[in-house]
Amino acid sequence: MFFLIFVGGLVRSTGSGMGCPDWPKCFGNWIPPTDISELPADYKTQFAVAGKEIADFNIFKTWTEYLNRLVGVLIGIFIFITVLFAIPYLKSDKKVFWLSFLAFILVGLQGWIGAKVVATDLATWLITIHMLLALVIVGLLIYTITRSQDFVIEQLQPDSYLKQLIVLSLIVSLVQTISGTQVREAVDQVAMRIDNRFLWTDQLGSIFLWHRSWSILNLGVSFFLMIRYKKVFHQHSIIYKSGLALILLMSTQALTGAILVNFGFPGQFQSLHLTLGSLTAGLQIFIAILVFTKTKFLKNTNV
Repeated sequence: MFFLIFVGGLVRSTGSGMGCPDWPKCFGNWIPPTDISELPADYKTQFAVAGKEIADFNIFKTWTEYLNRLVGVLIGIFIFITVLFAIPYLKSDKKVFWLSFLAFILVGLQGWIGAKVVATDLATWLITIHMLLALVIVGLLIYTITRSQDFVIEQLQPDSYLKQLIVLSLIVSLVQTISGTQVREAVDQVAMRIDNRFLWTDQLGSIFLWHRSWSILNLGVSFFLMIRYKKVFHQHSIIYKSGLALILLMSTQALTGAILVNFGFPGQFQSLHLTLGSLTAGLQIFIAILVFTKTKFLKNTNV
C-alpha cells in the first residue's frame, strides 16, 4: 500500500495521470504501446477525455500510469488473500474477518475512483479523495493485523494523559494531511500559470503556511509523547521503538519539505514527501492501536 502511494505520487508529480487516457485498458489494449507507431493516426481524438484531445503520446508517462494500475491490482489480490486467511477468525474474533473484507471492498472503491479521476481529466478534488481513501485502507489494514496478534505490552506505570495526547496527535496529523492535499492542489493550479518552479512557493498563499505550522505542531506533540513513552514503557518495547522511528520519519519528511520549497519542487521529492507523510500517519495509527488495545499496567512489574 505504501509503495502504491509512492507510485501514485510519482504519477501526479510527473504529470502522468493521463498517460493512459482510458480505463481499465490503456489506449484500448491491456498492454500499453511502447511506440507511437502502435497507435492509430487519430489517437488524440479517438481517446479524447471529457471532449478534449489528449496530449502527445509519452512512453514514460504511459508506463508510469500503467505501473500504478498494476500495483493497485496486485494490492487487491493481496488483500483478497488476507480475507481468505481471516476466515478462521470468524470463530474467535469476527471483527478481524469483517475488517479485512471491508478493506477489500474499499480497494474496489479505490479502483472505481481511479477510473473517475481519468474520466474527469484529473479533477483535483477526486485526486484528494483518492489519496485520503488510500490512508483509510492503510489504517484499516494496520488495525486488522494488529488486532489479530495475541500479545500484551507491559506498562510500567499508569499515565492518565497518554491516551488523550495520542488522540490529540492523531487530530493534528489529520489536519496536517488534509492541509497537505490542499497544498498539492494549490501547486497544481500555480503550475498551470507559472513555469518557473522557484516562484511557486510565493503563490501558494496561506494554505502553505497553515500546512507548515501544523507540521511543526505534529512534530512537537510527537517529541512530547516520546518523553512519555520513555517513562511508561520499556525502551526495548515496540511502542518505544515505534516512537523513535516516528520522530525519524517526521524529521526526514520535514527535510524533503524544505527541499521542495527551496529547490523548485523537484518531482521525485514530491512523491517521496507524500510517501513519508503516509508512513508517518500509518505509524501514528499503529502506535495508537497498540496503546489503546495492547497495553496493560502490571502493578508487580519488576523494572
